[in-house]
Amino acid sequence: MEPVKFGKGVFKIGKYPDKRLVWDDIKAFLAVLRTGTLSGAAEQMGVGLATLSRRIERLEDALGLPLFVRQHSGYQLTVDGANLLQQAEAMEAAALSLRCGAREQMEIVGTVRLATAENLATGLILPEIGKMLGAYPDLTIEIVTDIATVNLHRRDADLALRMVKPERGNVTLQRLGTLGYGLYGSRDYVIQRRTVSDLSSYDTDAFVGWCETQSHLPAAQWIERILQGRAPVIATTSLATQISAAKAGLGLAVLPHFLARDAELTCVQGDLGIDQAIYLVIQSDLAQTPRIRIVADFLRNLVESHRHRLSGR
Repeated sequence: MEPVKFGKGVFKIGKYPDKRLVWDDIKAFLAVLRTGTLSGAAEQMGVGLATLSRRIERLEDALGLPLFVRQHSGYQLTVDGANLLQQAEAMEAAALSLRCGAREQMEIVGTVRLATAENLATGLILPEIGKMLGAYPDLTIEIVTDIATVNLHRRDADLALRMVKPERGNVTLQRLGTLGYGLYGSRDYVIQRRTVSDLSSYDTDAFVGWCETQSHLPAAQWIERILQGRAPVIATTSLATQISAAKAGLGLAVLPHFLARDAELTCVQGDLGIDQAIYLVIQSDLAQTPRIRIVADFLRNLVESHRHRLSGR
């Protein structure tokens, strides 16, 4: 006997290409097999005896095989019917999986609160999050970029994409990638500084620094070491203003590679030794919630697909 072949939208048998299999007929076949009687299967499926009998006959006609031996005591599988049982059950399992997947997608509803750095939100997440929201229209995302005040332990957010590894709290933690940093300036500024004889020294360079409230940042500390007591030409409190200052030719700035390159700035030094790990942090008791899983999977795939851009390599 030739195996069952799967056609587009229907299931065809090579020996009977003009015969089509109907999924309801296969369900009827399995119901009769499991109950042993036509009446029992009809009751289980909620259809009349005549309808169920017609489905069995239509299936046998489509396959060109007798599936049951009709006896007074009930329906008994033929050898051919027994040979097709595994394929029928596989189709049933596939249909159940499809139904469960559709039901789960319908249940992706509610609000997910995501805490992350502003540079990741604006330069990485927001440009691509529309694809996920289009697939789950009942899902609402709140993005909190003031992560200095967000604490997952206090349940200020459901999950976070951040560069600081949490030291406490009932959270799950996964390292997704690396955020690389470099020293950048405008094209005109870099051309001008090439007139300096010693390009390995930054003694005569102007720097865009960070205000005192951001002095804990690795970028701010790197600039402080280089300046050795000199003052930056300007200090700011956000990456957006750092980039604008560098583009205006005010000086060199320490920036994430992916943002600096998007801004068409020129790299002066590519490896500063201050690269940061990117962590996905999730409230442990929410980790298996469908809407949280959807957002977490989106973030994992997003960082993976942009790993070279983020690391700068």
